[in-house]
Amino acid sequence: MLAISFIRENSEEVRQACRDKQLDPAVVGTLLASDEKRRALQGKVDDLRQQSNEHASLIKTQVQEGSKPTDEQIAKGKEIKTQLKEIEPELKAIEDEFAKLLLYIPNIPAKDVPVGPDESGNKVVRQVGKVPKLDFEPKPHQELLENLDLLDTKHAVKIGGFRSYFLKNDGLLLEQALLQYAMKKLQTEGFSPMSVPVLVNEETMWGTGYFPWGEEDHYKTQDNQFLAGTAEVALTAYYAGETLREKDLPIKMAGISPCFRREVGSYGKDTQGIIRVHQFNKVEMVVYTVADEEETSQWHEKMTGLSESLLRDLELSYQVLLMCTGDMGAGQRKKYDIETWFPSQNQYRETHSASYFNDFQSRRLDIKYQTKQGDMKHVYTLNNTMAASPRLLAAIVENYQEADGRIRVPKVLQQYLEKEMIG
Repeated sequence: MLAISFIRENSEEVRQACRDKQLDPAVVGTLLASDEKRRALQGKVDDLRQQSNEHASLIKTQVQEGSKPTDEQIAKGKEIKTQLKEIEPELKAIEDEFAKLLLYIPNIPAKDVPVGPDESGNKVVRQVGKVPKLDFEPKPHQELLENLDLLDTKHAVKIGGFRSYFLKNDGLLLEQALLQYAMKKLQTEGFSPMSVPVLVNEETMWGTGYFPWGEEDHYKTQDNQFLAGTAEVALTAYYAGETLREKDLPIKMAGISPCFRREVGSYGKDTQGIIRVHQFNKVEMVVYTVADEEETSQWHEKMTGLSESLLRDLELSYQVLLMCTGDMGAGQRKKYDIETWFPSQNQYRETHSASYFNDFQSRRLDIKYQTKQGDMKHVYTLNNTMAASPRLLAAIVENYQEADGRIRVPKVLQQYLEKEMIG
């Protein structure tokens, strides 16, 4: 959430951010009109309350001096109270409208974010690792896994519907090894490992900025709870409504959880395999920093580097993309995607994303900290994928396949499976 003072002073910049993020800029004008009405009504209410207080004080003084209030004074007091009763509900309604409209204003992209309408505007920052040149026709991950009895989508679809899957045998163990290795790697970097609730309330979804823009892509329960699509939701909201101390920052959290996404708008995309599924497992990192964009940007690069380090440990080829305005979230100030090479598709596919928000989320969640000087500021927040499976698992399977259909286990994961080859 942006501060209303910033929006008033930079309304055209905010409108342009809406346009660049493919959102309707008209919401800015609607918000400012609501803000103007709110302030005008607040002024009237404040004036009437002051009149009421002064009038009550005057009558109190008269009574203390032995004089009774006149009929005119009594009538005037009633008139002020009547006016307040009429206008206060109107002020409450406009305040509610104003607060809601604020949540529809997107974040301003950082200056180095390219402007573009969609994924065509993303820029490749770097490519790392040599794209493997297999001396045989690579098989897709689902065929490799099914042939080794490591994946079953036939029974899963019968039970859970389209995009459901069972991981079996060494397929499951390989996934768990990947997640465990990723979490251990973050722990050595000072991140606190945490399990998180995957059922969260609506306030948390709005607070983290997943609502209103991502509302369609989340499952809702009959109890008005929502299945989170990432551990970021719970971790970012962990200190909602609390005040921290500057000496405790940065706060580094690593969450592991099942994640759920409806994949709205993905009809016909990735219908084969387990690239795009409704339920998956993920290790996610979240960091709170001080209110300094330079330091936040450094953390953004460091967190992206941690994901890259994992891919290098796995000896996978990848590329880092700087996302353009039209292909990043409404709340994000800057975002990187990491795409890993998939031999059967002969292309890079997204496996990670890293974003920073400045105080966009912390204002919505009311997470502050007291500076060393005693001032109160909102923390700056970041998040990043460390490992998401089965997508990253699929990349491992495809890159480590043998001509005979067996799958080599990456060296760093062999200790968990206690074998070098599957199949």
